[in-house]
Amino acid sequence: MIVVLFGPPASGKGTQAKRIHEKYAIAHLSTGDMLRAAIAQGTEIGKRAKAIMDEGKLVPDEIVVGIIAERIGQADCAKGFVLDGFPRTVNQAKALDGMLTGKNLGVDHVIVMEVNEAELIKRVENRASEARRNGEPVRPDDDPETFKKRLAVYKAETAPILPYYEAQKKIRRVDGMRPIDEVTAQIDAVLGGGKPGKSWLGKWLTP
Repeated sequence: MIVVLFGPPASGKGTQAKRIHEKYAIAHLSTGDMLRAAIAQGTEIGKRAKAIMDEGKLVPDEIVVGIIAERIGQADCAKGFVLDGFPRTVNQAKALDGMLTGKNLGVDHVIVMEVNEAELIKRVENRASEARRNGEPVRPDDDPETFKKRLAVYKAETAPILPYYEAQKKIRRVDGMRPIDEVTAQIDAVLGGGKPGKSWLGKWLTP
């Protein structure tokens, strides 16, 4: 099973991706985690990515696609994976389809987490205020102005992916503003609850 989680920054994709990983025993691929690891290691890609991310911009396709292409070839992706933060542009979506077609695979579900943008901004502002009250530095992702830039970039560059996947009839929408457990239940309904014998499971497991 291959799942793409889709939604704006701070919509809860990471939390739900981890739950999908745990319940369905498929790999959780977070481009954010991969890029942060490269930044922490001080690699050349990490340095380039950091400068771009600090400005609230999207990391160029060639960097992200290269990281994903290498990652999905690893053993823990053999039964499938959930993508969190990728694809972020139509070109990345097309690149992903190309990678999977070469393996006789394809994206099974694109789950769109629908949210209220004003509420997201309020959440980020609250986290930033709490950090300042505690005398802690505000994480770049929690800086309200940077977040607003990321949200604008998402709407301009990432949201146009929806028609691409809608044409493939793969879009499934959930209410991302509900409590975390309720969002998980909505996603489980899309994925079939993870019960043995579901049609997607046979695609991955050998007899």
